[in-house]
Amino acid sequence: MFKKDKDIELLHAQSEVEQKKHDAQSTAREVASKYIGKTAVPWIVLLVVVGVVASAFLDSNTLPAVVGLVSTAVMALIAMVTGITGTKEKEEKPEFKVIHELLSRLDKAPETMKVQVEDDKVVVTKGGDTIETKRV
Repeated sequence: MFKKDKDIELLHAQSEVEQKKHDAQSTAREVASKYIGKTAVPWIVLLVVVGVVASAFLDSNTLPAVVGLVSTAVMALIAMVTGITGTKEKEEKPEFKVIHELLSRLDKAPETMKVQVEDDKVVVTKGGDTIETKRV
């Protein structure tokens, strides 16, 4: 039985080492996502409970301020979680859309190619490039 305890301790130590190796290779975003995923949801629930309890005990004049603060804090936490975990897609700026559209139109514009053959000379013109060859 004593050997089993040592084996369990050895496996536990090995698993801790492997976990620390994995954590060392993780990016900051992954580490922050794990931490916030573990801690943000309980804080959001706690803030909602505070809002509900406040609505039960506060008079109607002070209630909007408390509920406003609680909802602002909850929305800020949700925005932080969304920003760090990267689940919200970023909107492309309109100027980038215009530039992308112009570039795609330029790529589709046909380049004319012109070939002139004279006695011992061939001239090939494509776009702004011209190549001239002569027979030797």
